[in-house]
Amino acid sequence: MDNTLLLLIIGIFTGFFIQTMIGFGGALIALPFLLLVMPLSEAVSYLSIFYLVSSPIYVYKEWEYIDKSLLKKIAFSSFFGVLTGIVVLVYGKPLILKQALGVFIILFVLNSLRVKKKVVILKKTKHFLGFLGGFFSGLFSTGGPLYVIIVQNETNDIKTFRATMFGTLGLVTLMRMPVLVLGGVITMNQIYNSLYVVPFLILALFLGKKVYLKLNEALIKRIILGLLFLSGVLLVFKV
Repeated sequence: MDNTLLLLIIGIFTGFFIQTMIGFGGALIALPFLLLVMPLSEAVSYLSIFYLVSSPIYVYKEWEYIDKSLLKKIAFSSFFGVLTGIVVLVYGKPLILKQALGVFIILFVLNSLRVKKKVVILKKTKHFLGFLGGFFSGLFSTGGPLYVIIVQNETNDIKTFRATMFGTLGLVTLMRMPVLVLGGVITMNQIYNSLYVVPFLILALFLGKKVYLKLNEALIKRIILGLLFLSGVLLVFKV
């Protein structure tokens, strides 16, 4: 087994294990592993393939808890964000934007720890964050933390939050895949390699759900903030 396939398995298993537990974080955790052995555009392609495989499973299992009206609100602004992000991925040099996202996430976590009361996000801000979520999903597959800010603000319990995050990331994946395929970013070789990794992805989904059922809501919320902070640090310092 070569290093590329090994790190792909480790990254995808770890990322989607975490994502199954809390509702997001797959790309944030997997991306640093993938970037050790492949360029950014290839890493985004692999992540998109595995999100396409996992999202229908997530949505099917958690459908009753998804906030469908919030999902509709997020969809429109996310679509234009995804298109813009993929254009920058293909034609630009976006690493400085990755670091800017990291700084934003760290500041959000620090503010969340400081403020006891939930911060109310204005309607226009939600659309802007939805656009940015789509943009960074198209660019790095790391728009999850921005969607966390929206969904956390709009939902009252962890089941709805987690399920709505699954729905949001699944929706963004459906938007992203046709553009990546038509743009030639995803290749048949990547799809072929992904077949070796799918069993480890399924195992991650199974084990992640088992662990989630044993965690209480307060602990999951702490894990979410901790993972957000860690992801911000990784985005700032992992170039």
